[in-house]
Amino acid sequence: MKLLKTLSEMSGAPGREEHVRAFIQKEIKDHCDDINVDAMGNLICFKKGSSSNAKKVMIACHMDEIGFYVRSIDDDGFLRIHQLGGFDTRNLFARRVRIESNDGKFHIGNMNPAGKSVHLASAEDRKKIPMISDFAIDVGMTGEEAKKTFRPGDPITLVQDFIEMGDLATGKCMDNRVACWIGMRVLERVKTPKDDLYVVFTVQEEIGIRGATTSAFEIGPDIGIGIDVTLACDLPGSTKGDEITCLGGGAAIKIMDSSMVSDKKLVDEFVDIAEKNNIPFQFEILPFGGTDGAALQRVRSGARALTLSVPCRNVHTVTETIHKGDLEATVQLLEKFLA
Repeated sequence: MKLLKTLSEMSGAPGREEHVRAFIQKEIKDHCDDINVDAMGNLICFKKGSSSNAKKVMIACHMDEIGFYVRSIDDDGFLRIHQLGGFDTRNLFARRVRIESNDGKFHIGNMNPAGKSVHLASAEDRKKIPMISDFAIDVGMTGEEAKKTFRPGDPITLVQDFIEMGDLATGKCMDNRVACWIGMRVLERVKTPKDDLYVVFTVQEEIGIRGATTSAFEIGPDIGIGIDVTLACDLPGSTKGDEITCLGGGAAIKIMDSSMVSDKKLVDEFVDIAEKNNIPFQFEILPFGGTDGAALQRVRSGARALTLSVPCRNVHTVTETIHKGDLEATVQLLEKFLA
């Protein structure tokens, strides 16, 4: 969990994943035959397969998290923002954020919605859901100071401590640093894969699976596996039919989401592996949402692809919550498949 804590608490907005990439590269450099960073910023880690007719297997784990860019700085020193990824603005009230200025320094700010304080707001005011454009970030500076310190395009991410709660772990950016954790563990544990293995830590998934698209085009995989989180709506007030997945139920083998339908033979193969090795698993059908797996499936003339998901409560908030056992089950499934 120390590794996951480090990954969770790092900043890596879409297009600004360099800190996450540098950390991962340092940690896994001794577990790969070759490592390179492509023009877009994807970290491509290669392990040679043992088979004489090895296929190409690509595993995609995106490094970026939902965040913001500075859009403008007003005369009173408040930062206005542009969102990167899907936010429910009800979860953004009075949040603390981290801004990286162009000189590489990090600054802390408070995200405040425009409008009246709750003490002064009318009953009607309290019902309104703000737009992203209604938020301003207070950095404790005058307008002149803020304009000297920041500029449009500076990345902003939310701040939250990672903590363990029994068998659970919670913090920001479980989406998708759990996939980074899984990709790193696979590179460490799978000493000699049967097929040529490419574990790619991708960029800009949250704004359109962009890094996975370009890296998959370069690699041309025969088999593509996306790793991501999925909804676990197993909370009070939910019905069994609405849960999608549940924490502690094992790795989620995706049947489909709104971006892809997983390859039937791959689904059957992973189910067979799970059942033969007593690895807990569950099926996932996600009505809305997509992953890097869709990009791998559509590369060039197409590839066999599926996504393995880690169930997660409170997705796209700062209290995303996963079960440790589901992490381990996902790694075990991949280990057995690659062997």
